[in-house]
Amino acid sequence: MTKPIASPSTRAFAREKGVDLTVLAAALGQDSISVSDFERNLTGGGAPAPSADTSFWDVDHTLYGPVVTEKMSRFAMIAAKNLTAAQQLIPAVTHHDRADMGEIEEFRKSLKAEALNRGIKLTGLAFQTKALARALQDFPRFNASLSADGESLHIKNYYNIGIAVDTPHGLMVPVVRNVERKGLWQIASEIGDLASRAQARKIRPEEMGGASMTITNLGGIGGTAFTPIVNPPELAILGLTRTEVTPVWNGTEFIPKQMAPLDLSYDHRVINGAEAARFLSHFAGLLADPHKLLL
Repeated sequence: MTKPIASPSTRAFAREKGVDLTVLAAALGQDSISVSDFERNLTGGGAPAPSADTSFWDVDHTLYGPVVTEKMSRFAMIAAKNLTAAQQLIPAVTHHDRADMGEIEEFRKSLKAEALNRGIKLTGLAFQTKALARALQDFPRFNASLSADGESLHIKNYYNIGIAVDTPHGLMVPVVRNVERKGLWQIASEIGDLASRAQARKIRPEEMGGASMTITNLGGIGGTAFTPIVNPPELAILGLTRTEVTPVWNGTEFIPKQMAPLDLSYDHRVINGAEAARFLSHFAGLLADPHKLLL
Protein backbone atom coordinates (compact mmCIF):
# COMPACT_ATOMS: atom_id res chain seq x y z
CA MET A 1 0.00 0.00 0.00
CA THR A 2 1.42 3.40 -1.01
CA LYS A 3 2.23 5.75 1.85
CA PRO A 4 0.16 8.95 1.88
CA ILE A 5 1.73 12.34 1.30
CA ALA A 6 2.28 14.09 4.65
CA SER A 7 4.58 16.77 6.00
CA PRO A 8 7.27 15.86 8.57
CA SER A 9 5.27 17.65 11.28
CA THR A 10 2.16 15.63 10.43
CA ARG A 11 4.12 12.36 10.55
CA ALA A 12 5.61 13.37 13.91
CA PHE A 13 2.12 14.19 15.22
CA ALA A 14 0.88 10.76 14.02
CA ARG A 15 3.74 8.96 15.78
CA GLU A 16 2.98 10.87 18.97
CA LYS A 17 -0.67 9.79 18.83
CA GLY A 18 0.10 6.24 17.70
CA VAL A 19 -1.95 6.46 14.50
CA ASP A 20 -1.03 4.77 11.19
CA LEU A 21 -1.33 7.46 8.49
CA THR A 22 -1.70 4.83 5.75
CA VAL A 23 -4.77 3.39 7.45
CA LEU A 24 -6.19 6.86 8.09
CA ALA A 25 -5.69 7.91 4.45
CA ALA A 26 -7.42 4.75 3.23
CA ALA A 27 -10.37 5.35 5.57
CA LEU A 28 -10.73 8.93 4.31
CA GLY A 29 -10.18 8.07 0.65
CA GLN A 30 -7.33 10.60 0.43
CA ASP A 31 -3.80 10.40 -0.93
CA SER A 32 -2.50 13.11 1.40
CA ILE A 33 -2.99 13.88 5.09
CA SER A 34 -2.58 17.15 6.97
CA VAL A 35 -2.68 17.86 10.69
CA SER A 36 -6.16 19.37 10.28
CA ASP A 37 -7.41 16.13 8.63
CA PHE A 38 -5.76 14.14 11.39
CA GLU A 39 -7.20 16.15 14.25
CA ARG A 40 -10.71 16.07 12.82
CA ASN A 41 -10.61 12.29 12.56
CA LEU A 42 -8.96 11.28 15.83
CA THR A 43 -12.25 10.82 17.62
CA GLY A 44 -14.85 10.39 14.92
CA GLY A 45 -13.30 8.41 12.08
CA GLY A 46 -14.02 11.12 9.52
CA ALA A 47 -15.96 14.14 10.74
CA PRO A 48 -17.11 16.26 13.64
CA ALA A 49 -19.82 14.59 15.67
CA PRO A 50 -23.37 15.81 15.10
CA SER A 51 -24.36 18.52 17.55
CA ALA A 52 -28.10 17.81 17.35
CA ASP A 53 -29.83 15.68 19.97
CA THR A 54 -30.71 12.39 18.23
CA SER A 55 -31.99 10.58 21.32
CA PHE A 56 -35.55 10.75 19.98
CA TRP A 57 -34.44 8.39 17.18
CA ASP A 58 -33.87 5.65 19.75
CA VAL A 59 -37.18 3.86 19.20
CA ASP A 60 -38.07 0.21 19.77
CA HIS A 61 -39.48 -0.44 16.29
CA THR A 62 -40.48 -4.01 17.18
CA LEU A 63 -43.40 -2.53 19.11
CA TYR A 64 -45.03 -1.74 15.75
CA GLY A 65 -44.26 -4.84 13.70
CA PRO A 66 -41.53 -7.21 12.45
CA VAL A 67 -38.08 -5.67 11.99
CA VAL A 68 -34.83 -6.88 10.40
CA THR A 69 -31.73 -5.07 11.71
CA GLU A 70 -28.63 -4.66 9.54
CA LYS A 71 -25.30 -3.45 10.90
CA MET A 72 -23.91 -0.43 9.04
CA SER A 73 -20.50 -1.15 7.54
CA ARG A 74 -17.48 0.82 8.75
CA PHE A 75 -17.21 2.29 5.25
CA ALA A 76 -20.82 3.49 5.36
CA MET A 77 -20.43 4.95 8.87
CA ILE A 78 -17.36 6.97 7.86
CA ALA A 79 -19.21 8.25 4.78
CA ALA A 80 -22.24 9.16 6.92
CA LYS A 81 -20.10 11.19 9.32
CA ASN A 82 -18.40 13.02 6.47
CA LEU A 83 -21.73 13.81 4.81
CA THR A 84 -23.18 15.03 8.11
CA ALA A 85 -20.17 17.28 8.66
CA ALA A 86 -20.46 18.66 5.12
CA GLN A 87 -24.12 19.54 5.70
CA GLN A 88 -23.40 21.11 9.09
CA LEU A 89 -20.33 23.14 8.17
CA ILE A 90 -20.80 24.16 4.52
CA PRO A 91 -23.42 26.79 3.60
CA ALA A 92 -24.25 25.06 0.32
CA VAL A 93 -26.44 26.33 -2.51
CA THR A 94 -27.48 24.40 -5.63
CA HIS A 95 -27.73 26.09 -9.03
CA HIS A 96 -29.67 24.32 -11.80
CA ASP A 97 -29.19 24.61 -15.55
CA ARG A 98 -29.23 22.35 -18.58
CA ALA A 99 -26.99 21.61 -21.55
CA ASP A 100 -27.71 20.73 -25.17
CA MET A 101 -26.10 17.31 -25.72
CA GLY A 102 -27.20 17.00 -29.37
CA GLU A 103 -23.80 17.49 -31.02
CA ILE A 104 -22.07 15.20 -28.55
CA GLU A 105 -24.65 12.46 -29.10
CA GLU A 106 -24.24 12.74 -32.89
CA PHE A 107 -20.47 12.60 -32.51
CA ARG A 108 -20.73 9.56 -30.24
CA LYS A 109 -22.89 7.77 -32.83
CA SER A 110 -20.26 8.44 -35.51
CA LEU A 111 -17.64 6.79 -33.26
CA LYS A 112 -19.70 3.72 -32.43
CA ALA A 113 -17.71 1.37 -34.69
CA GLU A 114 -14.39 2.70 -33.45
CA ALA A 115 -15.50 2.37 -29.83
CA LEU A 116 -16.42 -1.27 -30.51
CA ASN A 117 -13.02 -1.94 -32.09
CA ARG A 118 -11.22 -0.30 -29.18
CA GLY A 119 -13.35 -2.13 -26.61
CA ILE A 120 -14.18 1.16 -24.92
CA LYS A 121 -17.63 2.38 -23.90
CA LEU A 122 -17.67 6.03 -24.98
CA THR A 123 -20.45 7.63 -22.92
CA GLY A 124 -21.52 11.23 -22.53
CA LEU A 125 -19.80 11.18 -19.14
CA ALA A 126 -16.37 11.19 -20.82
CA PHE A 127 -17.26 14.43 -22.62
CA GLN A 128 -18.72 15.92 -19.44
CA THR A 129 -15.57 15.04 -17.50
CA LYS A 130 -13.38 16.68 -20.16
CA ALA A 131 -15.64 19.74 -20.25
CA LEU A 132 -15.54 20.09 -16.47
CA ALA A 133 -11.74 20.10 -16.46
CA ARG A 134 -11.79 22.79 -19.16
CA ALA A 135 -14.31 24.86 -17.18
CA LEU A 136 -12.08 24.61 -14.10
CA GLN A 137 -9.17 25.92 -16.16
CA ASP A 138 -11.30 28.86 -17.23
CA PHE A 139 -12.64 29.50 -13.70
CA PRO A 140 -9.64 28.90 -11.37
CA ARG A 141 -11.54 29.89 -8.23
CA PHE A 142 -13.66 26.75 -8.56
CA ASN A 143 -10.51 24.60 -8.65
CA ALA A 144 -9.63 25.34 -5.05
CA SER A 145 -10.06 24.25 -1.44
CA LEU A 146 -10.70 26.34 1.65
CA SER A 147 -8.33 25.75 4.56
CA ALA A 148 -9.76 24.17 7.69
CA ASP A 149 -9.56 27.51 9.54
CA GLY A 150 -11.34 29.28 6.67
CA GLU A 151 -8.53 31.81 6.29
CA SER A 152 -6.77 30.60 3.12
CA LEU A 153 -7.82 29.45 -0.33
CA HIS A 154 -5.61 26.79 -1.94
CA ILE A 155 -5.94 27.27 -5.73
CA LYS A 156 -4.84 24.13 -7.57
CA ASN A 157 -2.88 23.86 -10.79
CA TYR A 158 -4.06 20.32 -11.53
CA TYR A 159 -7.39 19.12 -12.87
CA ASN A 160 -8.49 15.85 -11.30
CA ILE A 161 -12.15 14.84 -11.58
CA GLY A 162 -13.79 12.54 -9.04
CA ILE A 163 -16.39 10.13 -10.41
CA ALA A 164 -18.95 9.01 -7.85
CA VAL A 165 -19.69 5.29 -8.23
CA ASP A 166 -22.65 3.54 -6.62
CA THR A 167 -21.43 0.16 -5.32
CA PRO A 168 -22.94 -2.61 -3.17
CA HIS A 169 -20.69 -1.53 -0.28
CA GLY A 170 -21.42 2.20 -0.53
CA LEU A 171 -20.58 5.24 -2.60
CA MET A 172 -16.96 5.43 -3.78
CA VAL A 173 -15.26 8.32 -5.57
CA PRO A 174 -12.22 7.24 -7.60
CA VAL A 175 -10.41 10.05 -9.42
CA VAL A 176 -9.42 10.55 -13.06
CA ARG A 177 -6.20 12.55 -12.79
CA ASN A 178 -4.80 15.24 -15.08
CA VAL A 179 -7.91 15.22 -17.27
CA GLU A 180 -6.74 18.30 -19.18
CA ARG A 181 -3.86 16.28 -20.64
CA LYS A 182 -5.96 13.32 -21.80
CA GLY A 183 -8.07 12.60 -24.85
CA LEU A 184 -11.63 11.33 -24.78
CA TRP A 185 -10.70 7.70 -25.44
CA GLN A 186 -8.32 7.61 -22.50
CA ILE A 187 -10.80 9.39 -20.22
CA ALA A 188 -13.59 6.98 -21.21
CA SER A 189 -11.30 3.98 -20.67
CA GLU A 190 -10.22 5.18 -17.22
CA ILE A 191 -13.80 5.92 -16.12
CA GLY A 192 -14.87 2.42 -17.16
CA ASP A 193 -11.89 0.81 -15.43
CA LEU A 194 -12.29 2.78 -12.20
CA ALA A 195 -16.03 2.14 -12.03
CA SER A 196 -15.58 -1.58 -12.63
CA ARG A 197 -12.89 -1.93 -9.98
CA ALA A 198 -14.89 0.19 -7.53
CA GLN A 199 -17.78 -2.25 -7.91
CA ALA A 200 -15.38 -5.11 -7.17
CA ARG A 201 -13.81 -3.18 -4.28
CA LYS A 202 -10.42 -3.21 -5.96
CA ILE A 203 -9.76 0.53 -5.94
CA ARG A 204 -6.44 1.41 -4.31
CA PRO A 205 -6.34 4.23 -1.70
CA GLU A 206 -4.07 6.32 -3.93
CA GLU A 207 -6.77 6.26 -6.65
CA MET A 208 -9.12 8.23 -4.40
CA GLY A 209 -8.76 11.72 -2.96
CA GLY A 210 -7.19 14.81 -4.46
CA ALA A 211 -10.08 15.69 -6.79
CA SER A 212 -10.65 19.21 -8.08
CA MET A 213 -14.38 18.55 -8.28
CA THR A 214 -16.63 15.49 -8.24
CA ILE A 215 -19.27 14.44 -10.78
CA THR A 216 -22.20 12.42 -9.48
CA ASN A 217 -24.20 11.01 -12.37
CA LEU A 218 -27.72 9.61 -11.97
CA GLY A 219 -28.43 9.63 -15.71
CA GLY A 220 -28.52 5.85 -15.93
CA ILE A 221 -31.20 5.68 -13.24
CA GLY A 222 -33.47 8.66 -13.85
CA GLY A 223 -34.64 11.92 -12.36
CA THR A 224 -34.75 15.51 -13.56
CA ALA A 225 -32.84 17.29 -10.75
CA PHE A 226 -31.33 16.76 -7.32
CA THR A 227 -29.15 18.51 -4.75
CA PRO A 228 -25.76 16.77 -4.40
CA ILE A 229 -23.79 17.32 -1.19
CA VAL A 230 -20.44 19.08 -1.56
CA ASN A 231 -17.57 16.66 -0.99
CA PRO A 232 -14.99 18.57 1.11
CA PRO A 233 -12.29 19.72 0.74
CA GLU A 234 -13.71 20.42 -2.75
CA LEU A 235 -15.73 23.61 -3.18
CA ALA A 236 -18.40 22.25 -5.51
CA ILE A 237 -19.95 19.09 -6.91
CA LEU A 238 -21.67 18.60 -10.26
CA GLY A 239 -24.82 16.48 -10.47
CA LEU A 240 -26.08 15.02 -13.75
CA THR A 241 -29.41 13.37 -14.53
CA ARG A 242 -30.94 11.73 -17.57
CA THR A 243 -30.66 13.46 -20.96
CA GLU A 244 -34.12 13.81 -22.51
CA VAL A 245 -35.53 15.22 -25.72
CA THR A 246 -37.13 18.54 -24.78
CA PRO A 247 -38.81 21.25 -26.91
CA VAL A 248 -36.65 24.40 -26.83
CA TRP A 249 -37.89 27.76 -28.14
CA ASN A 250 -35.44 29.30 -30.65
CA GLY A 251 -37.28 32.58 -31.05
CA THR A 252 -39.69 31.47 -33.77
CA GLU A 253 -40.52 27.83 -33.02
CA PHE A 254 -39.96 24.94 -30.65
CA ILE A 255 -37.10 22.64 -31.67
CA PRO A 256 -36.58 19.19 -30.11
CA LYS A 257 -33.24 19.14 -28.30
CA GLN A 258 -31.41 16.49 -26.27
CA MET A 259 -31.06 18.37 -23.01
CA ALA A 260 -29.12 17.22 -19.94
CA PRO A 261 -30.11 18.67 -16.53
CA LEU A 262 -27.16 20.08 -14.55
CA ASP A 263 -27.06 20.56 -10.76
CA LEU A 264 -24.10 22.42 -9.23
CA SER A 265 -23.90 22.52 -5.43
CA TYR A 266 -21.25 24.91 -4.15
CA ASP A 267 -19.73 26.31 -0.97
CA HIS A 268 -21.21 29.80 -0.58
CA ARG A 269 -18.33 30.88 1.67
CA VAL A 270 -16.14 31.05 -1.43
CA ILE A 271 -18.43 31.01 -4.46
CA ASN A 272 -21.36 33.39 -4.91
CA GLY A 273 -24.51 32.79 -6.95
CA ALA A 274 -23.46 34.89 -9.95
CA GLU A 275 -20.13 33.04 -10.19
CA ALA A 276 -21.90 29.68 -10.01
CA ALA A 277 -24.36 30.70 -12.73
CA ARG A 278 -21.54 31.86 -15.03
CA PHE A 279 -19.52 28.70 -14.39
CA LEU A 280 -22.42 26.34 -15.13
CA SER A 281 -23.44 28.35 -18.20
CA HIS A 282 -19.87 28.13 -19.49
CA PHE A 283 -19.80 24.38 -18.84
CA ALA A 284 -23.11 23.96 -20.69
CA GLY A 285 -21.69 25.95 -23.60
CA LEU A 286 -18.72 23.60 -23.88
CA LEU A 287 -21.07 20.62 -24.10
CA ALA A 288 -23.30 22.33 -26.66
CA ASP A 289 -20.27 23.02 -28.89
CA PRO A 290 -17.78 20.21 -28.18
CA HIS A 291 -15.34 21.57 -30.78
CA LYS A 292 -14.36 24.10 -28.10
CA LEU A 293 -12.92 21.23 -26.06
CA LEU A 294 -10.31 20.72 -28.77
CA LEU A 295 -9.17 24.37 -28.84
